[in-house]
Amino acid sequence: MNSPGTTNLFYSGIVFLSLGAVAFTSSCGGGASKTEAATPPPVTVVVADVIEKNVPIFSEFVGQTKAHETVELRARVEGVLQKIYFREGTPVRRGQLLFTIEKSQYIAGVQSAKATLAKAESDLAQARQRTDVLLAQAELADAEATQSKANQDLRRLEPLAKENAVTLLELDAAVAAEKSAKAQVDSRKANLTNLEAAVKYTIERAGAEVAAAKARVTTAQLDLSYCDIYSPITGIIGFKNVDVGNLVGRGDATLLATVSSSDPLLVDFALSEIDFLNLTEPGTASKAKSGRRIDLMLSDDSQHPYPGSLNVVDRKVDPTTGTLKVEVQFQNPGSYLRPGQFARIRAVVANRENAILVPQRAIQEMQGAKTVMVVDASNKVAVKTVTVGEKSDDYIVILEGLNPGERVIVEGMQKVRPGSEVNPTTGTQSASL
Repeated sequence: MNSPGTTNLFYSGIVFLSLGAVAFTSSCGGGASKTEAATPPPVTVVVADVIEKNVPIFSEFVGQTKAHETVELRARVEGVLQKIYFREGTPVRRGQLLFTIEKSQYIAGVQSAKATLAKAESDLAQARQRTDVLLAQAELADAEATQSKANQDLRRLEPLAKENAVTLLELDAAVAAEKSAKAQVDSRKANLTNLEAAVKYTIERAGAEVAAAKARVTTAQLDLSYCDIYSPITGIIGFKNVDVGNLVGRGDATLLATVSSSDPLLVDFALSEIDFLNLTEPGTASKAKSGRRIDLMLSDDSQHPYPGSLNVVDRKVDPTTGTLKVEVQFQNPGSYLRPGQFARIRAVVANRENAILVPQRAIQEMQGAKTVMVVDASNKVAVKTVTVGEKSDDYIVILEGLNPGERVIVEGMQKVRPGSEVNPTTGTQSASL
């Protein structure tokens, strides 16, 4: 049997050997971990093929929407605003009653003007009766008859006086009667001429008063009609500028509200000379070339569902900017889009054949140069400098630097470097996977 001392030494040796084995095992395991960390797996990236096809070339222009028609509704007569018949910001129809101005004074004005017209027409009718002229004409006719009889008496007595068949006294009396009759005729003619002139003037003045009275009736009726304010167009009405009970129209035509018609909707923007030539047909500058679709891109990057058409092209190019003003119209059912909105016009300005295309997100800019990361057949990454052209939807035209069939990285560029090996995939998964 072993002594206690010998037993302790035996167990101490076993513990020492066990600790050494553990240390040796730990040391071997740590070396394996370092080896595995030195060779990480390839980074997964998303790649896209460089393609070649015929594509339309788009240009974008910044513009602003405006209404096809805009009308300011103003008070054309003075009075208290009595009633408002619409709700702000809602559609209104052409001819719809919108405001009423208190009209009592204008009704009275129409009645007064009509009374004045009736009196003027009565005066004109009286002047046209010509009673004084008719009396003067009758008196002239009587004087002419008397003169005719005096002339006959004188012609009968003159031969008799030469034969001394009548006395000189009778002849002198006949001569005096003839002269008196002639003077009476001349007097009546002069009176008739004066009366005719006076009556003519009276008739003309009465006619002028009738015309003036009719004009006053028309004016009074117009003023009365202006008390009811109707919408001149179909569109959307904005906020009211005046509340019921306010005095309007004093001194100036008070602005009551504004109505805009936004269907079709117009967009104004500036077009460069080159884009103008690419977009329009010679001889018909107000129409786009066949296949040159014009789209409206909204501020949320959505696309208006209706294509546009050229409406107006300005008469000249602005020499300071080299652009000309263009107006495009779009269908806008229900006036959903409103005047004054920011808008981007996207138009096809050319068609490029056999264009080499890469997704726009594959392009990087490095020290002023455009670059892409290319994955070769060995799944190794290389950086290529490219010359880019126009944009076509989400693709960029490559003028130099790439060939069809090559693969470019579109996701995960920040995770790799030139010469590294990657795990390419064409899916939409994250490049960090």
